[in-house]
Amino acid sequence: MLLKYLLAFTFGGGLCLIGEVLICRTKLTPARILVGFVVAGAILSAVGVYEPLVDIFGAGATVPLTGFGHSVVQATKEAVHNFGFAGVFSGGITGASAGMAAAIVFAAVAALFAKPKNKELQKIPKTRVAKG
Repeated sequence: MLLKYLLAFTFGGGLCLIGEVLICRTKLTPARILVGFVVAGAILSAVGVYEPLVDIFGAGATVPLTGFGHSVVQATKEAVHNFGFAGVFSGGITGASAGMAAAIVFAAVAALFAKPKNKELQKIPKTRVAKG
């Protein structure tokens, strides 16, 4: 049991380390790095490399963003197998739905406890329009 936790922590921590290095050493924005992780997980899953990682590292491989890409690809593969070409369109949505629902719920909960910024600092200055 302890080995499972250690393996999950090692893999997930390694992904975090890669993300931190990319943030500190490149000019990539965090948003681009996050998208890169999702795409990397999807590509690794599509070529069959990510599933063995999930078997070995468990939650360390399924919880991070690469795991989200993996789940979308796996759901798409299953939908294509069950529904043919139509599964290309429905599978990705099915695979992403749990992640999107969780994001919406957690954002709503965070909004209940977050303190909004000062509205005065966010005002856009009015521009003068010439009459004529």
